[in-house]
Amino acid sequence: MTIRTEPVPARTDVLTGQQPPAAITVGGVRKLGLALTAGTAAWAASMFTVGNNPTDSLGLTITDATGGLFQLGLFALLAVQVRTRATGLTKVARGMLVVEHVLLAIATLWSVLHAVPALRDAAWLVPMDIFWPLSMLGMAVIGVKLAITGRWKGVVRIWPVVAESWAVVTVPVFAIFGSPLADYVGGGHLLIGYMTLGVLLMLRPQLTGAR
Repeated sequence: MTIRTEPVPARTDVLTGQQPPAAITVGGVRKLGLALTAGTAAWAASMFTVGNNPTDSLGLTITDATGGLFQLGLFALLAVQVRTRATGLTKVARGMLVVEHVLLAIATLWSVLHAVPALRDAAWLVPMDIFWPLSMLGMAVIGVKLAITGRWKGVVRIWPVVAESWAVVTVPVFAIFGSPLADYVGGGHLLIGYMTLGVLLMLRPQLTGAR
């Protein structure tokens, strides 16, 4: 008697290369989209009123506080991107979201501390200021990677590129022209970009792959 051993045949009822499902519900995306929308609206409102670089202490506190709210909204956006694996499944794709969390965390801490008048002129706070533009440039890179990867569909695949070009568009305007033109450009770009993206996440959460 002979005994034959053969490998278990591959299943033919499973699609190869099938993408793993998102680890978030449509309701979760809607809530995080609302957080992004509210935080963006707060910072845009302060740009239109007190400006991005006010000269008085109260104005600086308002700008820093609303900027912090916007940054919390960005954390909400990152949460959606992480849970939907928006930038892809590779270590590099997932790693860029980790790096952005670090950059944004330091930038947000700067906003919180700089909002306190007693701490505003501290020398140790100055190096942290660079993380504001670095975190925004990081979001721009993520937006491009998200569009290329294509895990998000339809308009939400493209709109992060628009939203996350904020630094690319507005920072040069701030550097060259300053206020008040830069305040209007920065505030307007926030409404068109990040606020609209937040609304899209609330209205069309299924385009992110959420279930």
